[in-house]
Amino acid sequence: MAQAVYAGFILSRQQINHHGRLQLCYWLKTDQGTIKAYIDNEQPVFFIRYSDQPQAQRLLKQESIETSFKNVGLKHFDQEEMIACYCQNTRSYHQAKQALDGVVNMYEEDIRHCDRFLMERFIRGGVWVQGNSVAKTGYMELTSAKLKAHRSYRPTLSVLSLDIECSGDGVLFSIGLASENHRCVIMIGEPPEGQDTPAYIHWAPDESALLFALMEKISVLDPDVIIGWNVIEFDFVVLAERAQMLGIELILGKDAQPIDVYKGNYVRVMISGRVVIDGIDTLKNATYHFDSFRLSNVAEKVLGEKKLIEQDDRLEEIIRQFNEDKLSLAAYNLKDCELVLAIFAKLNLLDFAIVRSQLTGLELERMGGSVAAFTNLYLPLLHRSGYVAPNLGEHGLNFESPGGYVMDSKPGLYKNVAVLDFKSLYPSIIRTFCIDPMGLIEGLKSPQDAVPGFHNGSFSRTRHHLPTLVAELAQARQSAKQARDDMLSQAIKIIMNSLYGVLGSKGCRFYDPRLASSITLRGHEIMQTTRELIEAQGLEVIYGDTDSTFVKLPDQWSISKCEAEAVALVNIVNTFWQQECSASFDLTSHLEIEFETLYHTFFMPTIRGQAVGSKKRYVGEIIDNGRAKLVFKGMESVRSDWTEIAKKYQQDVIRALFDGECLLRITKGYIDSIRAGEVDHLLRYSKRLGRALEEYTKTVPPHVKAARLSVLNNQSRNLSKGSVINYYMTNNGPVMHLENNKIDYEHYIEKQIYPILMMIPNYENVLFQLTGQRFFSF
Repeated sequence: MAQAVYAGFILSRQQINHHGRLQLCYWLKTDQGTIKAYIDNEQPVFFIRYSDQPQAQRLLKQESIETSFKNVGLKHFDQEEMIACYCQNTRSYHQAKQALDGVVNMYEEDIRHCDRFLMERFIRGGVWVQGNSVAKTGYMELTSAKLKAHRSYRPTLSVLSLDIECSGDGVLFSIGLASENHRCVIMIGEPPEGQDTPAYIHWAPDESALLFALMEKISVLDPDVIIGWNVIEFDFVVLAERAQMLGIELILGKDAQPIDVYKGNYVRVMISGRVVIDGIDTLKNATYHFDSFRLSNVAEKVLGEKKLIEQDDRLEEIIRQFNEDKLSLAAYNLKDCELVLAIFAKLNLLDFAIVRSQLTGLELERMGGSVAAFTNLYLPLLHRSGYVAPNLGEHGLNFESPGGYVMDSKPGLYKNVAVLDFKSLYPSIIRTFCIDPMGLIEGLKSPQDAVPGFHNGSFSRTRHHLPTLVAELAQARQSAKQARDDMLSQAIKIIMNSLYGVLGSKGCRFYDPRLASSITLRGHEIMQTTRELIEAQGLEVIYGDTDSTFVKLPDQWSISKCEAEAVALVNIVNTFWQQECSASFDLTSHLEIEFETLYHTFFMPTIRGQAVGSKKRYVGEIIDNGRAKLVFKGMESVRSDWTEIAKKYQQDVIRALFDGECLLRITKGYIDSIRAGEVDHLLRYSKRLGRALEEYTKTVPPHVKAARLSVLNNQSRNLSKGSVINYYMTNNGPVMHLENNKIDYEHYIEKQIYPILMMIPNYENVLFQLTGQRFFSF
């Protein structure tokens, strides 16, 4: 067998027992095709304290569990020496953990060895792989493989979009597939007589034939990545369950192995040689925000397209079409596949997943996982500094870390408000003040030469990793911006901003409230001092939030004068922090404030029904390419739990406020339109079920009442946790379908119009003219 070396990208990873030893298996995509690489004779490992070794050996010997202990030169954060416990395979590994659980403290025992193998070699997505090669059908197999990090390799991956249609009980109707060059729907049934059947429909007599046709299609199309909408939690779960019920091995892997669906804290789909990526999870991880992540909503917002079935009782219509109009169902099924494919392409979601894997080492399909990403990046560095990661909560501290600094706002209507933003404030604090898990331990050992933190925290000036990691990410992001690699820049930004969140998460093994507090309280200090510095220049700060400072500039200043003054303020603030960090801490400042936005007109509302200003809610007018544009933050117009009429009214009433127009005329026009029934299509509420209908007991919100009534009237309707309930308020209460119910127009006026009006300065006169002396409570 010939030795070969390939540049590749890791698609999937797994660990198996092979002849009584641990074997690692990695599927890779290379320019030469797909590779299945085997690494033999690995030993899974965890750590225990040196003082616990005799007891651990005794317990393992009693259970006849074969392990070996080795001194690897690592210690705990409390400085006690640690011992590595090696096992022959995953079976003995799990037996050893079970035998020691609750008796001997184990460390890093939750890390899969197939992850640790890559982590310790700093392999993040891209690899050089070498081994003995053997050609297989559809892929190359490498044995005795060796892997080395490849920093720059980016794969070209083939993508297939998959979507199923089924009954409420999971009985399959059809499966849609769409790729760049192929479209098809496998449909149960026969071509309807007298109608032309589209060539993309492949007919199957029953569910078994449907599944076999799917296996054949996947084999022929041979995708690297399968995408879909809720495809992991729903589509593949249903496919696997139906195959199991029918006694069919659902073979979708490149090596003719069946699919493996794991259900634990989350659903995991394993298809050898392929990756399954969900569109919803990827959008959320790329920090896209939508009022709803339903495919219909995202497709309309991103593509300007709609699904072919839009009504609330979608499942009923799918069942009807399967029984009466299979051609329409096939078109609907295929359209969903095409929409997902187009969304991935338009937003470069696969590129984002690849870049994220290259930055963190996480699997392509792994969504969320900020803690896992931090562990991947930090743990190998920690080991090289002689430490084992601690277990959760071993520091014994239980006080809460404060959140970001939010200044009391000064409500009102303003001209010329400049917003100054600290660029990546929390990462910059980490970098400037040497905040780091290991640095905390080293700093507490030698506090006399450490950087002081908060809550008795001290941080080593030299023994740390996180500040360096932040610096490397910042430099990489700058390079990405210069290269106009927007996807890489966005991925780096997300990772940098997650670092504080991870250190502040009690689910992270490195969580310590002294770490999180030394970031947020330093942020409080920076924001308060920056405010004082700006006000010393004779200007007014009307609001501040986490890393943003809102500065009121004189009304009579021109736009160019305001922008010039904002730039001057930036220089003053940045110079101050450079001097302050050097003089007070002997540190180099990486704090950098920027001029972000100038609001030509700005409105900060009061808390509804109170005189004090609200927080995280405002609207401002900017000049964008010579045109005025309103920017809403936290207001009803950007919230999903308000009706469209409320959003439109707020847009128009704010525009009227800014332009000095008559608020009474605008408001009365909306009220008259509502009472006349002219805007019924804008009165629909939309809210998702947070749990099953029967679980709402103490309080029953309107959308739950509407859903229960709908199910009562139609037993076949399936409304479960996660379902979006669209409903109206009527004289008979909340309902999903109006039918013979009359809309309660006064409800919408009092609950959707008046509350927004009451945020406007001097609203009382307008409200009085609209209502006379009627009394309303909000």
